[in-house]
Amino acid sequence: MSKPSIAVALIVKNEAQHLKACLETVHSWVDEIVVLDSGSTDNTEAIARSFTDKFFVNADWPGFGPQRQLAQSHVESDYVLWLDADERVTPELKNSIISAVSANQPDTIYQTARLSWVFGRYIRHCGWYPDKVLRLYPTKLTRYNDALVHEKVEVSKSMKVETLKGDLIHFTYNDMNHYLVKSAGYAKAWAEQREKKGKKSSISQGILHALGCFLKMYVLKAGFLDGKQGLLLSLLSAHSTFVKYADLWIRSETDKMPNTF
Repeated sequence: MSKPSIAVALIVKNEAQHLKACLETVHSWVDEIVVLDSGSTDNTEAIARSFTDKFFVNADWPGFGPQRQLAQSHVESDYVLWLDADERVTPELKNSIISAVSANQPDTIYQTARLSWVFGRYIRHCGWYPDKVLRLYPTKLTRYNDALVHEKVEVSKSMKVETLKGDLIHFTYNDMNHYLVKSAGYAKAWAEQREKKGKKSSISQGILHALGCFLKMYVLKAGFLDGKQGLLLSLLSAHSTFVKYADLWIRSETDKMPNTF
């Protein structure tokens, strides 16, 4: 029986800064690389094509879940390993992935611990580590759900989830502006998703959830052990939490706009 094949799949946009370093950690040992771009204006396409001819574009952004589903439709290999351009596969994780694919256990999907580098430090507390994420599974077994943001792999009761050895290194934010832009995008998508479900919010909800977020990250999850970066990340996460609830509240208030002055 032949060894199962494995593909790496990514959805990207303007990832020229990270993409080459990401793909260099996998290109020598995977069978296929699939990159779905959502309209990059930098050198992302040229970098991707230097590693693979399976480069596709879907600039009509449908949300994270549907975009991943589309990318997976281009995968021909037996297994798919999902990466983001700002992630790197460590040697230990690589060996664990190869072993898992070779074993080819039925109805089994795999998660990995993700270690994030944020503002000059690896964050090992704040609830950010081990940050286990489902990233490897048989291509025909499952896929990502339809969520516009914070999408997840669909897991049925019959599936077994195993943890791979090694860390997936995550270079989360380039700088403060990158954090704010990324955070605003997530907040917008979260508010849109909740609005479609008929959900509403309030300023008081935003304040309470933001406060809860800070206390959980900095105190309960020992973010103070991550030094100044832990404090900053806890404050920024609380701010982002408030913004997404405020965004949802503003949407309902906008409906009250008068027709005349």
